[in-house]
Formats: sequence, structure tokens, C-alpha cells
Amino acid sequence: MSTKLRLACIDSAALPLFDASPDGITRDGYEPELAALVAAEIGREVEWMFMPWDNMIPAVRSGEADAVWCGQGMIPERIALVDFTQPYAIFNETVLVRSGDPASGPTTMSGYRVGAIANSANLKVAQSIEGAVIVEFGASADVFHDMIEALRRGDVDAFVDDDVVMLPLGDDPDFQVAFTAETRNPWGVGVKPGNAQLLGALNAAFDTLRADGRLEAVWSKWMPKLPYPLGG
Repeated sequence: MSTKLRLACIDSAALPLFDASPDGITRDGYEPELAALVAAEIGREVEWMFMPWDNMIPAVRSGEADAVWCGQGMIPERIALVDFTQPYAIFNETVLVRSGDPASGPTTMSGYRVGAIANSANLKVAQSIEGAVIVEFGASADVFHDMIEALRRGDVDAFVDDDVVMLPLGDDPDFQVAFTAETRNPWGVGVKPGNAQLLGALNAAFDTLRADGRLEAVWSKWMPKLPYPLGG
């Protein structure tokens, strides 16, 4: 087995979840720091494989990457394609609008052009907004940035993404939160179906990190404003 743990992800500035890589190799943020700890537990070293969002799961299924570790809510559509580890995070979905917009909930946005990543948990929240015109984003190396700039330009009236990546935008005077949907979506690492050896090793590593408190410590370092959801 290779000592490299090849993990597929987009290369995007989406702190505290992850930041854009300064050199195409190293990364910072909650997911990268936790991934390094997990890899060390199983005697391997992380190698990030950057690619567009839509290519990540296909890369795992083809064997190009060992796993996808990149904001993967465990929705049925993904569960059908990869085998997921136990959750390393649980998040909600936030709807962002431009500053001064009166939107305050899913019944107040009829006719709004609402962006979301194609085939994502966020898309399901967008589709729950009554009368919304859905604008799907995908096939981009930095889709989160694309959605921010589309909202800033007025190409969309709102977009949906995970509450964790919306946290830094709370200080941006151009935007405000319309509402947050309490979806409590679990996130996991997705491996190729049938790769029981890697799946078991990753789950054992998560067990260790939860038991000794390191998983919670990494969560608290990067997301002190979000309650740690994996206790007990």
C-alpha cells in the first residue's frame, strides 16, 4: 500500500473549513488539519489532489484518488456512489443574500434566483424555498468563490452553502444571512465501494481522535463559534 493517502478536494478559500493552497501541496483549515492527524494514525501521509467539485467522487471510484475529503454531506445520492466513514462533522445550511435584502425565511423568497452546488445537500435546501428559481453551480475548481461573486454581481439573489463556510462572510458588509436551515447534515470521508481495509482504518483513527480529545480540539481551534457536535 502506498504511504500516500490521496485525498480529492477542490482548491478553494473557504475557511475555517479549508483555505486555498499557497503552493499546490499544503493546506490549512479544519479538514486539512484533521486529515493530517487521521493519516498519521494509519501510518500514511496526505497528498491532496485538487480538482473540480464534480470530478471528486468519480476520481475515487476510478482509483485515481483514495478518498474524497471535501465537505461531503452524507446524502443518499453520494452514499450510492462511495462508502462513508463515521461523521467527522455535522453542519447546517445557511442562505446568504446581499445586504439590505428583506428575505428572512423559505417563504419570503419567491422569484429569487438561488444558487447552490449541483448534486449537494445545499441544493436540497435551495429547492425547499417556495417559488425560487434554482441556479446550479458545478464543474469549477473554486465553486464557493464563484457563488460569492455571482451574488455580489447580482447574477443570483441568494446562495446556499454550509453554515461553517459562511462564518467569515458575517463581517462582509456586502452580505447578510437570510436564514439557516437546521439540517444537521453529517459529513464523512468517502472511499471506493468495497475498500473495507481503508474504511476500517479511517474509522479506527476517528475513534482514537474522538476518544483522546484531539478531534474536538481541532474543531474548537477552527470553529469556536460552532458547538462541537460529536460528543458522547
